[in-house]
Amino acid sequence: MDAISALSTLQHYCEKEHYKGWDPYDGLNSLVFRSLPGLKHSAICRLVVIQGFKRFPINLRRLALVKKDYNPKGIALLLNGYCNLLELVKDVPERASAFGNEASLLHKIHHLADLLISLQSHGDYHGACWGYNFDWQARRVFFFPRYTPTVVVTSFAADALFHAYELTREQRYLEVGLTAADFVLHDLARTPYGGGYLFSYSPIKGNDTVFNASLLGSKLLAHVYYYTQKTEYLNAARASVIACCAGQQENGAWIYGMLPVQSWVDSFHTGYNLDALASYEKFTGDHQFHSYISRGLGYYLKNFFEQDGCPKYYDKKKYPIDIHCPAQLFVTLSVLDEMKNNWQLAEKVFGWTMANMRHERKGYFYYQLKQGLSSKISYMRWSNAFMFYALSHYVKATPTT
Repeated sequence: MDAISALSTLQHYCEKEHYKGWDPYDGLNSLVFRSLPGLKHSAICRLVVIQGFKRFPINLRRLALVKKDYNPKGIALLLNGYCNLLELVKDVPERASAFGNEASLLHKIHHLADLLISLQSHGDYHGACWGYNFDWQARRVFFFPRYTPTVVVTSFAADALFHAYELTREQRYLEVGLTAADFVLHDLARTPYGGGYLFSYSPIKGNDTVFNASLLGSKLLAHVYYYTQKTEYLNAARASVIACCAGQQENGAWIYGMLPVQSWVDSFHTGYNLDALASYEKFTGDHQFHSYISRGLGYYLKNFFEQDGCPKYYDKKKYPIDIHCPAQLFVTLSVLDEMKNNWQLAEKVFGWTMANMRHERKGYFYYQLKQGLSSKISYMRWSNAFMFYALSHYVKATPTT
């Protein structure tokens, strides 16, 4: 399976599903569970339901009345992917036979951008912000009601809107994206660390020291600084970068977060960190932290991919093999302009992923492979939207013949 055919088939699959789908973490959307008040208010019960739906290899969602729905981050990933396809078709017009002509791609970009704007979280927030379309219980520590805005989803959404603006010049996309910076500045807590501070994951207190979340906040602020040249955005972005670089280990790795239960080192969140640092550098012109990017990229490429192209989840453990792991490689290499230098690895990972994590007939991608029973359920946000975005980067970088 070549990359163009794989991406085109995935595009048609997502369009056929009208960009709606299930998610690994959407168990609490079950109408059955929500009808049981004695259970839905228990943190333990919520956690059991989420983890049960996430880990069980057979999809229980139809039986439990979990509806397919729009996920704001999924829509943002799809929007960014379509923007990449439009750029590709403009550069290589013959690719229109696989992905659609410029007019059809522009139509889909407008549709998804408008949809993304309509999916904003509502509340007493200072700027545009987005969250997940499900209640989320993380261990017994954090509970986020559905559509609670997070810096992660908001950063992906604003980035996609800025990309859509650059291609369409639709002023509304820019204006909404710019206000998201005020959500980061005024609605997120700040934890001092390493001479700077870390932005919290969301306005809800508790999950305050996650490195990739804080760096995604920096990425968003740096992007807004690029458009506005307002130093308050630059200064806040830089303070978060300082803290996150202070958290990088000597070997280039980052643990996920500073809570005792967040001490693992994984593949795709490392990729998030690298993307965010590279974007900060690009949008601000501040190259002071480039050594952290180089050290982090070296650790990432050395520790998360095996000789045959199999992507590992953890730096010291292979399983579970998550679809985010190969997908993030293509994004990271593209954002860091390192695809050409690592094309052999990218090809190996692409080939392994096509052979092991893709439904051959329908073209969607599996969630996770495990040593025991694997989960091959089709998830729109986690698997397909992310791979759509990732493959759009890979195809753009594929040499034309």
